Amino acid sequence: MPRMQVRTRNRPVPLEAAMEAITSPRRRQILRLVWGAERSAGEIASTVREVSWPAISQNLRVLKDSGLITERRQGTHRYYKADRRALGPLEVVLRQMWTRDLDRLRELAEEEAHAKRPRHD
Repeated sequence: MPRMQVRTRNRPVPLEAAMEAITSPRRRQILRLVWGAERSAGEIASTVREVSWPAISQNLRVLKDSGLITERRQGTHRYYKADRRALGPLEVVLRQMWTRDLDRLRELAEEEAHAKRPRHD
């Protein structure tokens, strides 16, 4: 049985590689950043807090190797953007993950706010 593949500009990528790439919340965060606009590696690194530059670089490489983002070099700078053609079959999955991530974040914020409220016993 042939393996499903995601088509990118350069080569077909196994769907499994693309799915593996988006299992990381950090990589999903990076993917959201480059979803609608091209961003420089430095801009991505400054937005993703509490993560070292080597970790950002590694996550960008995984996303690029999976075919989910493209890289454009201009001099010494690198710019990244989501490859929406490659994301076609994964768009629904990503949107569900992002919604779940946001729902969980809302739940945590509500729990924290509830815990900080003074108790009137």
